[in-house]
Amino acid sequence: MEKLILITKDQTQIAAHLFKPEKSNGKIILINSATGVKQHVYFSFAQFFAENGFTVITYDYRGIGLSKPLKMKNFKASMRTWGNEDFKTVTEFIIKNFADYEKFCLGHSVGALIIGMNKHSKIFEKFIFVATQNAYIGNLKWKTRLEAFFGFGIAQPFFTELFGYFPAHWFGLGESLPKNCAYDWRTLILNRKSTGKLLLKTADFSKDLDQKVLVLYAEDDVWLTEKGVKNLLTETYPNLKPDYRFLKTSESERGEIGHINFFRSYNKKLWSVILNEIL
Repeated sequence: MEKLILITKDQTQIAAHLFKPEKSNGKIILINSATGVKQHVYFSFAQFFAENGFTVITYDYRGIGLSKPLKMKNFKASMRTWGNEDFKTVTEFIIKNFADYEKFCLGHSVGALIIGMNKHSKIFEKFIFVATQNAYIGNLKWKTRLEAFFGFGIAQPFFTELFGYFPAHWFGLGESLPKNCAYDWRTLILNRKSTGKLLLKTADFSKDLDQKVLVLYAEDDVWLTEKGVKNLLTETYPNLKPDYRFLKTSESERGEIGHINFFRSYNKKLWSVILNEIL
């Protein structure tokens, strides 16, 4: 595992890690993280694929993990800059250093939503979407819908304005988020257009993408519904060619997958679902 510091066009440092196999199969996987999730969560997953011949890159968006500033208050970042600057910078690194490799991109949660913000997304042979959807509140289950309404409608903007960033960890929602990342997340939840609304505010290449995509979603993911998952593919990425795979908790060694735990080492046997698709 090799640590990298990549510099975006707006001169922001992005921390990444490169996992190299002992014997390369000529394929590379880029992992786009979920909202507020450090790249370290994906290290076991990345190492597993490196052991199977793949080169793998993980990274932290600006404001998250090793790409976090000393002071979060009013730090300038948004989900849109995650897509059109940070993700784009990593793809440019891949284009420069792995030009002849067969390229794959795994988008976890928001990591799939930002794919449409980068013109270089065309370089990937295939996408893997994990636990992702158009998260509009109307697509959620009733209990989650109520939590989202009060959480994102009231608590989130209150604390974000109070501190100049959103202390997401207080609510069990991962790393603290830069102010505008929090507001972009709020848009995804409360605006009917969801991802489409964010794409209206930035470069939008979502309709240009026509690759195959393996879409994985778990039985016990309370933040996700089949309606939301399929809405993302029909409304935001209508030209991608999806293959849906519903993961049952009985397939997990510990009986839990949820929104994040697919990437925990105890769910390693589930990783073969992806491995068999891209070998």
